[in-house]
Amino acid sequence: MLEGLFQPMHLLVIFFIALLVFGPKKLPELGKGIGEGIRALKSGMKEATEEPAKTAATPVETKPTDTSNRPS
Repeated sequence: MLEGLFQPMHLLVIFFIALLVFGPKKLPELGKGIGEGIRALKSGMKEATEEPAKTAATPVETKPTDTSNRPS
C-alpha cells in the first residue's frame, strides 16, 4: 500500500509546495524546528527505555514499622 510513496519526484513536488506555502525565509526555520522536535522525541524515547531498567536495578528502601508505640 505504501510502496513507492516517497519517490524523488514526489519529494520534489512536496518541497516545491512547501516553498510556495511557507516562503524561502521560513523554510529553514521550519526544518530546524522539525529537526529539534525529532531529536527531542528520540532522546525522550531513549530515556523512557532506560528508566525502567534503572528503577528495576535499584532496591527500594522501606522504613521499618514501629509497633511498640501504638496506642491500643
